[in-house]
Amino acid sequence: SWTTNNMYLRVVDKVNHQQVSTFLTAGNVKFMLLHGGKGEEVVKNFFNEVYGYFVKLSMNPFYKYDTPIASKAFDARVRAAARAYLS
Repeated sequence: SWTTNNMYLRVVDKVNHQQVSTFLTAGNVKFMLLHGGKGEEVVKNFFNEVYGYFVKLSMNPFYKYDTPIASKAFDARVRAAARAYLS
């Protein structure tokens, strides 16, 4: 079990010179990012932006919780955030 109340859990693992950072939402959804060692603040800001998009998506009455996200708009926003923060 997790022993922190922070949503951003930082780097939780390292794989082949890559780092795995994790973000846990209030609804217990986990976001994971495999990256080449971006700064903690950059990754945290990226996760916070993606979380905002996820919250907006989850308020959509046509989205069913715990199903794959098929929204092209959500995908485009996450990709734009990745370009802005992680490039």
